[in-house]
Amino acid sequence: MFRDLSLSACSMGILAAFVGYSASFAIVLAGLTAMGATAAQATTGLFFATIGMGICSIWLPIVTRIPAAVAWSTPGAAFLAATVTLPGGFGEAVGAMIFAAGLIVLTGFIPTLGRVVAAIPKPIANGLLAGVLLKLCFAPAIALGSIPLLVLPVLVAWLAGLTWNRLAAMPFAVLAFLAVLYFSVDTSTDALQADKTWLPAFTPTAPIFTVQSFFSIALPLYLVTMAGQNIPGFAVLELNGYRVERQPLIRKTGIVSLAFAPFGSIPVNMSAITAAMMAGEDAGRDPAKRYWAAITSGVVYVVLAFAAAVVTSLASLAPLALITAVAGLALVPALVGSMSAAFSDRTQLEAPALTFLIAASGMTLFGISGAFWGVVVGALIWLAKALAHRSLDP
Repeated sequence: MFRDLSLSACSMGILAAFVGYSASFAIVLAGLTAMGATAAQATTGLFFATIGMGICSIWLPIVTRIPAAVAWSTPGAAFLAATVTLPGGFGEAVGAMIFAAGLIVLTGFIPTLGRVVAAIPKPIANGLLAGVLLKLCFAPAIALGSIPLLVLPVLVAWLAGLTWNRLAAMPFAVLAFLAVLYFSVDTSTDALQADKTWLPAFTPTAPIFTVQSFFSIALPLYLVTMAGQNIPGFAVLELNGYRVERQPLIRKTGIVSLAFAPFGSIPVNMSAITAAMMAGEDAGRDPAKRYWAAITSGVVYVVLAFAAAVVTSLASLAPLALITAVAGLALVPALVGSMSAAFSDRTQLEAPALTFLIAASGMTLFGISGAFWGVVVGALIWLAKALAHRSLDP
């Protein structure tokens, strides 16, 4: 195993980990905060989500000998950030995350569940994903109108990184964010000295399980994690020539997600963007040795997990609008991709459109969020149009 270690694989793993973390930590914090987490609970959730990525990114490549990159559920965190806080507060949200992780574990043991998710028409799945992302993607524009002097440097840095290399966009934006904090916000002592250990309390949150949280949070969180992360992640590996056994990988990421969910951790899943970085030639000429890139990224994630308290403290110094603006910028590429895919079938535009609009609206019906109803309505319209077209065919 250690004979396969190479400098190119290690360097790509380090780069992928920093890109993955910097591009989405603000989304995770925004999601946990929107669900009612205190600063201590958000720190704990961020720590365990990062540790979960690290454990799986080391474990899966060692077992499979493929660059099976793992990430936290970025679209899932975005969904939480755009959702109204549940009546039971963060405890009910934790119950929903345990439900969602349990569904992922079941999918790993019951292939039929995976086939059901895969059977959802891709335009509808992408319409759901776009609707989930839309609200948070408004944040940069809203913040630009309310705190322009703080947001403009971040936007300029993001654009500079985007024009150079799209993977550099968010690292540049995060660096600009830190510079804005240093020059514009009082970073003297209070927030950074609040936790001298730089570690979270590791205290689990007592979960509250309700039917409402299952349909409003858990089921949509499961769907966007599977359709928005796991399925594309498997596709990236297969496109790069790797043989992927999906069920064991889903099972292992689900078990880790379930173990850490009581601490407020969002699910972890297969990654698409960082997988593309580590499965390509930049990670080494020999495809059989590129799995070391994923292992390296896992080691980096474990190290980054111990910065959770510092990251949360720094984020607490900034105006909430600035944090959500950074999170929204990170989601712009995903929003563009999901909207393009949602309306790719010219014969079926209404179904993904209604899925997108209902999911983005923030509506609730019978106490259940629009994300669930968007999929239901979209699927019914898709089926009705498909049957109508079939009856018209000679």
